[in-house]
Amino acid sequence: MARIPLEKIRNIGITAHIDAGKTTTTERILYYTGKSHKIGEVHDGNTTTDYMDQERERGITITSAAVTAEWEGHRINVIDTPGHIDFNIEVNRSLRVLDGAVFIIEGVAGVQPQSETNWRLADRYNVPRIIFINKLDRTGADFYKAAATLTEKLGINWVALQIPIGIEDSLKGVVDLVEMRAIVWQGDELGAKYDYAEIPAELADKAAEYRQKLVDTAVGIDETAMEEYFDKGDVSVATLKKCIKKGTISGEFRPVLCGSAFKNKGVQPLLDAVLDYLPSPVDIEGIKVAPEEGQDETAERRVIPADENAPFAGLAFKIINDKYGNLTFVRVYRGTLRQGDMIQNTTKGHRERIGRMFQMHADKREEIKEVSAGDIAAFVGLKDTGTGDTLAASEDPVVLERMAFPVPVIDISVEPKTKEAVEKMTIGLQKLAGEDPSLRLKTDQETGQTILSGMGELHLEIIVDRLRREYGVDCNIGAPQVAYRETITKPHTETYTHKKQSGGSGQYAEVKITFEPKERNEGIEFVNAVVGGSVPKEYIPAVDKGIKVQADTGVLAGFPTVDFKFTLVDGKYHDVDSSALAFEIAGKACFREGMKKAGPVILEPIMDVEVTTPQDHVGDVVGDLNRRRGVIQSQDMAGTSVIVRAHVPLKEMFGYISNLRGMTKGRASFSMQFHHYDPVPRNVADEIMKAAG
Repeated sequence: MARIPLEKIRNIGITAHIDAGKTTTTERILYYTGKSHKIGEVHDGNTTTDYMDQERERGITITSAAVTAEWEGHRINVIDTPGHIDFNIEVNRSLRVLDGAVFIIEGVAGVQPQSETNWRLADRYNVPRIIFINKLDRTGADFYKAAATLTEKLGINWVALQIPIGIEDSLKGVVDLVEMRAIVWQGDELGAKYDYAEIPAELADKAAEYRQKLVDTAVGIDETAMEEYFDKGDVSVATLKKCIKKGTISGEFRPVLCGSAFKNKGVQPLLDAVLDYLPSPVDIEGIKVAPEEGQDETAERRVIPADENAPFAGLAFKIINDKYGNLTFVRVYRGTLRQGDMIQNTTKGHRERIGRMFQMHADKREEIKEVSAGDIAAFVGLKDTGTGDTLAASEDPVVLERMAFPVPVIDISVEPKTKEAVEKMTIGLQKLAGEDPSLRLKTDQETGQTILSGMGELHLEIIVDRLRREYGVDCNIGAPQVAYRETITKPHTETYTHKKQSGGSGQYAEVKITFEPKERNEGIEFVNAVVGGSVPKEYIPAVDKGIKVQADTGVLAGFPTVDFKFTLVDGKYHDVDSSALAFEIAGKACFREGMKKAGPVILEPIMDVEVTTPQDHVGDVVGDLNRRRGVIQSQDMAGTSVIVRAHVPLKEMFGYISNLRGMTKGRASFSMQFHHYDPVPRNVADEIMKAAG
């Protein structure tokens, strides 16, 4: 693989809500960059990046796929990510290692729930992004209305770099507001030629208005550009592009382009925009090292800039087990690595030898001999490196900032149909869980069942299907279960004495602990407020451990307890009979007793549900959501359809798609994503506790 200067590399992700056109756009990018000569279509099940059987059968993206393309002397590493919320982990880890992103917004519906979720993820990782409003050829498409949802739903400052010429079936091209010219395609077919032309007279005023907004916003962030603007009354194209890139990288504003990938209009200008406005690895600050143990996330931390000649540092962000073995995808942030080199896994503290390395093109691979800063490559045969681990040179063994993974909200039980397949199932599930950090595997201590936890029904359905196809294990599946949580609603202080004497040395520990509720999603916090040595410091970690272990099974119905603070206020010990074990047991018992008196409640996951339905079925849809304990948030027109958004408990949404199709004659669709946890009503809590025994 020939080395390309760092400033000519772009690592980008294509992300959007389901069915907004991500994979179609990626296919066009591959075609126009010459990477593929035959175009794949989602509806034909033959796209490059949707290569899994399950993806082609369902017409959705399940796993993020990496492809590399060349455009105008630059290398673009593209990751096509899923749009379905059940596979949000793929977007999460992809955005974590990318330098920029293209957000595709649907031209009829505008910003949809998964776009919002992905946007917040990109905010978390501070990823520069440009926006492409797609599907402007569809009936009901409206560029200006879709763009307005960027302000309404995302609350961002956006600037149009293009506006469409025509709309729906009369979409002809776009007005380029940077160079103030029209780009008109000579047809809809693949590879259709386009010409630069004068801006149509009917769009002249609108183009001038949006061009002025663009100039005012862009030059406002650069003093030199402001001076040029005041001197000349305008700025050069080069100056304007420089300002747009600066604003894109800083996040001061978000550039908006438009077109129709399916009708092959707007893809080449989008590629130009990727080069012009999204950063290379040297245009951004770099990646931060992980905070030290106990260090605040907001504290000043060392930054690792892109440098091919510095000691190696890379982040493993994805694991795949395929027929050739274990593939570990690594984003290289610094240095150069060659086949045969030894490297440290600084997260886990062991060494790995680098065997074969590949540049990936979806499920195809090209062997390479070295990787350098800015590259994304797959390593074969790493023995114990997982998602989020850092690989670094021993002369500078940094640990890079880790990833945050979503919490599963739905459980199923799985058991093989034959006893002989138990071991195969266990190995298969462990490998699949190793690939996917949003999948959790555990054994129910009471029933001995294997419990699989995931992000939704489709997520778990795909896992079970992969288990059958890839590992040859047919399973019986238990009905989906909601991943409930428990918490407390009021403070309580409990004193517990653990005393046991059975000949010889006994066990003695006394703890006084205050339990207090915390805000939702704030986690569990331990505070040691013991003064005067009433509990020796060597026993304090045992109290912390005891509480946290016991919190896994709650006090009401056996669900994990979350969002509480516990403070060790006081205690007593015995010179002979006290031990770490005694204080751990005391901590567990104090939790069981104290939490019962702190107003415990059961929490249930509430989902953000979006239903797109024809107008004549809106009443049925809204009524049905209300019966499911849903709270309607909004109803918006989108072309000839209505988008209904509601917050609905996950428990009430199992099997919803069948009901929805029945009441709307198959004309409605819906998407759903986790939103927050809320206390369950009393009658539902009673049912849950009764079922838990």
